[in-house]
Amino acid sequence: MGATQRPVNYTRRNYSTYRGGGPRGGSRSRARIRRRRIIALLTILVLAVGVVMVLPLVRRTIQHFELPLQYASIIRQQADDKHLDPALVAAVIYAETRFRPRTSPTGAEGLMQIEPATARFLAHRSGGYAFNVADLGTPSVNIAYGTYYLRYLLNLYRGSTVLALAAYNGGETNVDNWLASARAQHRHLTITAIPIPQTRAYVTEVLNKQRAYRSHYARQLGYA
Repeated sequence: MGATQRPVNYTRRNYSTYRGGGPRGGSRSRARIRRRRIIALLTILVLAVGVVMVLPLVRRTIQHFELPLQYASIIRQQADDKHLDPALVAAVIYAETRFRPRTSPTGAEGLMQIEPATARFLAHRSGGYAFNVADLGTPSVNIAYGTYYLRYLLNLYRGSTVLALAAYNGGETNVDNWLASARAQHRHLTITAIPIPQTRAYVTEVLNKQRAYRSHYARQLGYA
């Protein structure tokens, strides 16, 4: 007996309707897409918040490498004792050693690069008869002597920061000779008139960094 014939109007039932291809499956598919979009948006939001929170830290880290500052409390104390601008002291340390103490080829020591002969002269003037050259390797001692020398030079050159810095780098004898030459020509000794390029660049750098330290480290240096 042959196979039973189907009615002419017979339509095969579409089971895909119940396997995700019809209305029910379409709803589930759209729900999955919405969930993925929500998760993606939340992920982007979390990442954005993370960037906003981390960015200041990154900036401070970069700033610290570009414009380092250590021993802020010692700098503030010694600057106050010697009536100096703390940012000026920090700028001199930056120009001398970038806050990485060392011994120079000429024997200058520590953060502010104090030469032993200069340190002995300062010790004699300040009454520090127990001074030892090895003490210059101690940050607090080095900054104390460096700030004392800065104050001495500022007093010597009647408060001129430019002349004091030029002497700190190039020596008092050179500055005195430059001043005598400038006076003989009836002019002032300006930064651009400093004959030694290294000293001229040094003075310029310190003055620029002084402004930067005052701006970037106002709280640490006692301005705020």
